[in-house]
Amino acid sequence: MNQKRIFITGGASGLGRALAERYAREGWRVCIADIHDARGQEALAALRGQGHYLHCDVRKEEDLQAVADWLQQNWGGVDIVVNNAGVAIGGAITDVPLSDWQWIIDINLLGVVRGCKVFTPLFRRQGGGRFVNISSMAGLVHAPMMAAYNATKAGVVAVSETLRVELERDRIAVSVVCPAFFRTHLTETLRASNPEVARITHKLVNKARHGADEIAELVYRGVQRGDFHILTHTEGKAAWILKRLAPFSLYARALSQSTRRMMGRTPPDQASSTSHE
Repeated sequence: MNQKRIFITGGASGLGRALAERYAREGWRVCIADIHDARGQEALAALRGQGHYLHCDVRKEEDLQAVADWLQQNWGGVDIVVNNAGVAIGGAITDVPLSDWQWIIDINLLGVVRGCKVFTPLFRRQGGGRFVNISSMAGLVHAPMMAAYNATKAGVVAVSETLRVELERDRIAVSVVCPAFFRTHLTETLRASNPEVARITHKLVNKARHGADEIAELVYRGVQRGDFHILTHTEGKAAWILKRLAPFSLYARALSQSTRRMMGRTPPDQASSTSHE
């Protein structure tokens, strides 16, 4: 029972699975949860006896509570909870329906809130633990045509910063992860306002320089160091520093120029959204 334990939502693919495999290599017990059971079983097989899979929809508090109960009963608790499950939306403010806003908020933001709410009492009973909340550079630097995604990821940063102080006396630590583009399965659930938005999003994600395994390694190291902000991309760090220190007009001009270069076209009304997970 001295073996360390980690629970990861959205653990069947992408960054969730990469983190599961990274921690398993270090000898951790890994509990992965997802709504895609077939993929979950595939991910579990890759852990080679180091893990367990549970069906869990982060939109349902009772699902997360069932996981917490299982971990308490079978593993005596959990040391790290990774709130990773997420989806993406791209499009202009006039084009994205409110139903899509509700969908992404329920998963990306409230999924993290539910995870923290459910597992905080367990952490308190056992005398500590750590939340690792997966946000995005979109939570710190807000590109155009991404309002819904940006809002949810910024919310994850805000919740994480709040809990970093609120839970400190309970010996509960918090990290928030803010990666930029990397290759992942997130675009499979992408809701885009038009085909051009979808095309560019897929291109930017699928041709990203880094893969999920590389990001997982950087997250693992950041957690080991006890970092609060874990920023995995050098260009993301630079953009965040510029936003914090430069006059907003200068930052906005730089963001506009960067967006036009990234999209490969000049007219701002034809820019599109991208996913940062």
